[in-house]
Amino acid sequence: MGQRVSQPEVRVLVLGLDNAGKSSLLYKLKQNKCVATVPTIGFNVEMVEAKRGKKNIALTVWDVGGQRNMRQYWTSFHQDAAAVVFVVDSSDLDRLDEARRELVHTLKSEHLLGIPVVVLANKQDAVGALTVTELTERLNFPKMCSDRDWFIQPCSAATGFGLEEGFRRVAQLLKLPSDPEKIKENIKDTVHYIRAKSTRHR
Repeated sequence: MGQRVSQPEVRVLVLGLDNAGKSSLLYKLKQNKCVATVPTIGFNVEMVEAKRGKKNIALTVWDVGGQRNMRQYWTSFHQDAAAVVFVVDSSDLDRLDEARRELVHTLKSEHLLGIPVVVLANKQDAVGALTVTELTERLNFPKMCSDRDWFIQPCSAATGFGLEEGFRRVAQLLKLPSDPEKIKENIKDTVHYIRAKSTRHR
């Protein structure tokens, strides 16, 4: 039997406020199922394949809880992230400023300097959802992301619209890691750190 050629594997961080639909859209993308989820306490890890040119890239997607008391731990996941996917509920106009503040704060991290950002404008099927143009203006994206590549993808976790396109864009924008083994070690360290923290706070 021939040796299987391993495909590039990169770490993608999925962030956003609670109820933005992060876990729901990942379930829809992976299993094509509309799943009623409960708020994520801690994090979920999923493997997603995306096309980059003619290559398949394995994205290790870290979906981190978005409740206010979880956001203090976001920084623990920043190291070695090759891209940030920020999920926004585009129908919840009252929380857009809160989402923008959290994204601005996240992008100031020294570990995330210059890495690409893809915003998934979720719940486009909801009444009153903002368009991509309106979100770009409300979030002031050209100024916020003047030092990095960025893209806003309209989508719906309920219907699956736009999800594959969003992660394909992630694969196109990210820079592939030069030392995958080191990244795997750092991922293990992060998991141990978070588990130790959550055990202490029980």
